[in-house]
Amino acid sequence: MIDIFTNNLPHMDLHGEDRINSIIKVDEFINDNIKLRNKKIVIIHGIGEGILKKAVHDYLKKDKRVLDYNLGINNGETIVSLKFDK
Repeated sequence: MIDIFTNNLPHMDLHGEDRINSIIKVDEFINDNIKLRNKKIVIIHGIGEGILKKAVHDYLKKDKRVLDYNLGINNGETIVSLKFDK
């Protein structure tokens, strides 16, 4: 099933990455989207054994630039809401 809403958001795909490189890429992706003032982004981590999803969620939980995050319709993606300083 194609989710038109998340398909139109800035997204990154972590398929084939390990946990360390994934976190580095997520950090850079958040930085770029904060600069671009994008309120929502999508991180595609896949389903698999849940290793990347757990690593990404653990990172997002501690990142002060993240307002909240939730799994998308597809459990292989996480939708992230970003905070902006006023």
